[in-house]
Amino acid sequence: MVKTLWFVMSLFLILIIFLRMPQENIGLSSFANKSDIFGSPSSTQRTLNYITGISVFAYLVLAFYLN
Repeated sequence: MVKTLWFVMSLFLILIIFLRMPQENIGLSSFANKSDIFGSPSSTQRTLNYITGISVFAYLVLAFYLN
């Protein structure tokens, strides 16, 4: 169960890193900014910062627990 959660969290972190690509690169970040699907860019950036920080912390806790 914990290994499954750890694997899902790994995939989630990869996805969120793709969302946080720099503005000048073409990718998911340009799609998110052009379509305005996530709301205003400043609130989206702040929310992604919080989610990324919490996810990285949880990932590290699970990594120490599993090893």
